[in-house]
Order: sequence, then structure tokens, then C-alpha cells
Amino acid sequence: MQIGMVGLGKMGGNMAERLMNFGHDVVVYDVNSDAVKSYAEKGATGAKDLEDLVGKLDAPRAVWLMLPAGNITQNTMMEISQLL
Repeated sequence: MQIGMVGLGKMGGNMAERLMNFGHDVVVYDVNSDAVKSYAEKGATGAKDLEDLVGKLDAPRAVWLMLPAGNITQNTMMEISQLL
């Protein structure tokens, strides 16, 4: 299975790593480019922004948002829904 993971904090990063350990193809994005680089070094496919993430996913696309509650989640959800 292929999945996009947005948000590589403690929870999102651990979930991305767990998915990779079980053989899933994970495309990752975070506002912190060092986090993206770190997970790319572990085997994920890194994305530079949300548009890049969506472009690297095969249809039908699945994206998991692991972000803090509030405006960042709402704004990201609106942006990614338009890209999908």
C-alpha cells in the first residue's frame, strides 16, 4: 500500500516509520525539511511541499494528516483536498 503522511512529529513520524517497517510505501511531508530528510534516509519518499506529495502518490491516493488541532490542520486539509 502507498500512503502520504503529513506531519512528522512524534506521532506522525512514529506512524510513518511503523508503516515502512510493515512494507508500505510512505511519501512524507513536514514543514521541517530536516524531518523529511531524516525519514527519506530511512526509506520513505520525501516531498518538498503538499503539491509534490500528491504528485508522488498513485491513484487512488490516501493521505494521513498527523497535525496539531487548530488552524494548521484546517488549512492543510483544505489545501490538500484541492490538490487531490
